[in-house]
Amino acid sequence: MDKLLIKLVDSPEDFEGALAVRLRVFVQEQDVPLEEEVDHLDNAAIHAIAKMGDSVIATGRLILEEMPLVYIGRMSVDVDYRRHGVGSKLLEFLEDEAKKCGAATIALHAQEYVKTFYSAHDYEEKGEVFLEANIPHILMHKDISD
Repeated sequence: MDKLLIKLVDSPEDFEGALAVRLRVFVQEQDVPLEEEVDHLDNAAIHAIAKMGDSVIATGRLILEEMPLVYIGRMSVDVDYRRHGVGSKLLEFLEDEAKKCGAATIALHAQEYVKTFYSAHDYEEKGEVFLEANIPHILMHKDISD
């Protein structure tokens, strides 16, 4: 993973790459309807991508509408790059961006099967499991205030 670059989306090409990862992971792999995957929050979100060479291999976004609470969402990593630390590095990058924006708490809707990934990054479960796009999720929070 020496050639991994994580950065904010700063061009239409970067956003197209981010969206392509989301479509591969959520729409093709997990059968999330396209109209649920692409939403109005994309326009206001801060998006980040992970690249290997010229290829976008992972993405996530920050939603700042409820400051000082922010939401991380649409975290997705292409199948060939999972379990290699890409998701962790992307999550840490998004957390740093949230801090720069003045956030005190990060919330996210974790798919139930990856909640241990977020727990390993100090996120705590809140409430009961719920369905989102027909997939079991759990609300998780992390305090990032200093």
